[in-house]
Amino acid sequence: MTTLIVCHFVLAACAAPLVRRLGRRAFLVLALPPAAATVWAAVRWEGAAAGESVTWSWQWIPAYDVSVALRLDALAELMVLLAAGIGTLVLLYCASYFADDAPGLAGFAGNLLAFAGAMLALVLADDLISLYVFWELTTVFSFLLIGYGSEHKHNRRSALQALTVTTFGGLAMLIGFLIIGQAAGTYRISTIVADPPEPTLAVSVAVVLVLCGALSKSAIWPFSLWLPNAMAAPTPVSAYLHAAAMVKAGVYLVARLAPAFADVPVWRPVVLVLGAATMLLGGWRALRLNDLKLVLAYGTVSQLGFLTVLAGAGYRDAALAAAVMILGHALFKAPLFLVTGIVDHAAGTRDLRKLSGVGRALPHVCAVAVLAAASMAALPPLLGFAAKEAAFEALLEGDLADRWTLAATVVGSALTTAYTVRFVWGAFARKPGVADTPVHRVGAAFLAPPALLAVGGLVLGPGVGLTDRLFAAYADTFPASGEPYHLALWHGFGTALLLSALAWAGGALLFARRSAVTRLSRRIAWPTADSVFGHLLLGLERLALQVTGFVQRGSLSVYLATVLAVLLTGQLAVLATDRPWRGAAAPHLWDVPLQGAVAVLTCGAALFCLTVSRRMKAVVLAGLTGYGAALLFVVQGAPDLALTQFCVETVSMVVFVLVLRRMPVRFEESVSTWRRAVRIPLALAAAATVGVVVWAAASARTAPPAGAAMVEETARHGLKDVVATILVDLRSWDTMGESAVLAAAAIGVTSLIYLHRRSEGTMAQADLEGRTAWSLSAPPLTGLPQGDEAAPERSWLAAGETLAPEHRSVVLEVMARLLFHPILILSVYLLFCAENMPGGGFVAGLVAGVALITRYLAGGRFELAEAAPLQPGLFTGLGLLISTGVALLGLAKGTVLLAWTHKGHLPVFGDYHLGSTVLFDFGVYLLVLGVVLDIVRALGAKIDRQIERAAGALAPADGPAGGSGR
Repeated sequence: MTTLIVCHFVLAACAAPLVRRLGRRAFLVLALPPAAATVWAAVRWEGAAAGESVTWSWQWIPAYDVSVALRLDALAELMVLLAAGIGTLVLLYCASYFADDAPGLAGFAGNLLAFAGAMLALVLADDLISLYVFWELTTVFSFLLIGYGSEHKHNRRSALQALTVTTFGGLAMLIGFLIIGQAAGTYRISTIVADPPEPTLAVSVAVVLVLCGALSKSAIWPFSLWLPNAMAAPTPVSAYLHAAAMVKAGVYLVARLAPAFADVPVWRPVVLVLGAATMLLGGWRALRLNDLKLVLAYGTVSQLGFLTVLAGAGYRDAALAAAVMILGHALFKAPLFLVTGIVDHAAGTRDLRKLSGVGRALPHVCAVAVLAAASMAALPPLLGFAAKEAAFEALLEGDLADRWTLAATVVGSALTTAYTVRFVWGAFARKPGVADTPVHRVGAAFLAPPALLAVGGLVLGPGVGLTDRLFAAYADTFPASGEPYHLALWHGFGTALLLSALAWAGGALLFARRSAVTRLSRRIAWPTADSVFGHLLLGLERLALQVTGFVQRGSLSVYLATVLAVLLTGQLAVLATDRPWRGAAAPHLWDVPLQGAVAVLTCGAALFCLTVSRRMKAVVLAGLTGYGAALLFVVQGAPDLALTQFCVETVSMVVFVLVLRRMPVRFEESVSTWRRAVRIPLALAAAATVGVVVWAAASARTAPPAGAAMVEETARHGLKDVVATILVDLRSWDTMGESAVLAAAAIGVTSLIYLHRRSEGTMAQADLEGRTAWSLSAPPLTGLPQGDEAAPERSWLAAGETLAPEHRSVVLEVMARLLFHPILILSVYLLFCAENMPGGGFVAGLVAGVALITRYLAGGRFELAEAAPLQPGLFTGLGLLISTGVALLGLAKGTVLLAWTHKGHLPVFGDYHLGSTVLFDFGVYLLVLGVVLDIVRALGAKIDRQIERAAGALAPADGPAGGSGR
């Protein structure tokens, strides 16, 4: 099972090169994994029908009893055959539906196969949490598939609407899963179904939340708005996701959990009422639409309501009818969608008012459509008839609520017959006053997938008894009342057949009076759910704008003051209530007087920040406070922290200076006297409160400090640097998470500078038509030697010629030339000495970044390009890859981030040892280096390009503003 699922995702990742090489024929290769899954499931039919199950599990989070568990039983057998079998045919259909040069075909192909893999894993999942993971994967991939052709606004809106509705439902479902798992003591689905928890209030709430997720996925009212709009997707997506796969996930979940929770008081009212209402509303809406796909879409909504009623009714015969109806619905609705795609492909339209005579021009296509439509209308001897008879018989044997539901389903079946006939008439009949629609011929390969599905519905009508054992194996998990029902095409004349005849007659009457029905439907139509959804979003956006306009005033000082005020109020309330200083040791000012002197200087620099009006002075004073904190680390005996703090402050000050080039020299915000009188006491009070809180927290320690144990553990491994060992071994999970956050933050910040794309533009000096940004602000100097009078200049930097003579600093160039390589060597030394001396990947990466900053400050962006010709993203991505790879290597011994050491001997260098912590730290080194380089290129080189472009010094070939990269 796991191999089949993994193969889907692996081949989906290879879709792009396959499509580039094979074009649309790549779909034939991509159909192999679902085809293999279909064969695998077919081989296990007999075992599943006998009540056997195939299981596999892997402990994911053992402490919470969460595992990746898979289980193939009777219900999963049915869903795997549908998801994989129809998925195979849809992928084969795509090979004829698309052209080789279709835009975005590679991404579409990969997403479609990945969706098939996620759906396969979903129906096999035997753990609530892993089921939720695969559930959300289908949501994401369906968003991408519906949004294919994202250049159209309707596609984007439809994809976002589907994502919004199903994601909110999924989040509610997750909460329900957590409550059920806690109540049952396990998240294993098979165990919960076998021994469900008591129907307490918490379980009832959980059931409602789970039903929210299931009903939103299956487009049950009031969540049905997203499915018709999802018809913006290509026809293969509609046939697969909205007939056989994604929308069936909700019905599947209801069917899976019904044996355990159908007796919960809230289950049946929700399922029966909403399911029946959806069947009626969807069928009625389908009678007045003219787009063939929309007719099928609302018909699908109607049928999903019917399926939900049967799956959630909660007794054996209804469950048996649900299983055969799920199969029948897939075998008639998928080919109808595929035939619609063929008609659209051949005629160029799906508007039934414009189609005429298509049945005569495409007789084979018409035959397939009629066969599938007859099954949808439940005509004998097709599978749809046998399924509808089973459903009517089951509801007839139920209680009063089931009888009312039966009445609704009979009316819904009449609507189904009406819109089915209307679909066939609209797509293929010759209409008076409408010229025959010109069409082109359809190849056999194009028609084969829908034809196979329609023939399957025909064959399984008389052969429905062959499925009885499999479906009964699932239905027998429900309590039976009286003689169990068995599937067969003909059960004789009875009430069920009479109800079917009433539905056919009612449907024929509705079609005969279709004009009056359409007028009546439009006259009494209330606002559509899609319109309501749009107005709700518009109101939410307006509310958000009002709130944002009220809260976000554009003043950073106001924001900071608000944060400090909230912090101060909360902390003072806690301090006044708990009084944690009682019994605490009295604080002492310092350990040595030097600490006090450094602290006084640091506080003085911070206070001076309040008096300056120039931005550069404020940056320098703020930097001095950081250097003061680093000095305190030095005095306290923490060289690792001091070194890191010095490097961070240095890089931060350079970044500030680069940013200040594009900002006014002075602070523009005017501060009145009373505002200053409020801000200074607020800042001092917040600082004092934080100091008291830190003292109280330190004094409240009851357990012995962990420092001694960490020192001992570090020494036991033959190491000396406790801080570095904590970062890359004892607390490496934290380091790994912080590294990912650092990379994401840097990418987000620098992306604000790169408005269009982040790809690097050319750094050729020939692009310049004037001076560089480093000399644009300086007036040209007069009196300089010209021609032969000029002494030959020595270029100390690779790009020194790009600097104007009056803007060059020989001292700075020489220092950059002399210090660049030693600083890089120092960074490597700090990286590898971290086990026993101050250093580490983080500080080493910062030091290497300082080396690159030195080259940039000395020679500008061309010099930076010469010093670091590779993209920053390469360093960042490679660093994350190495750190994550080292962490995952520990899985070989059962857990991630397992430290190991390899010792060896080299002829020249002697004994050596290589530990996983060093490799992990090397990943951190590359990541930090990439982040620093990315920031310098964004705030330095990119802004240089903008300055040069504004001054006309950059060649037009460089592209539009913001469009080029760094």
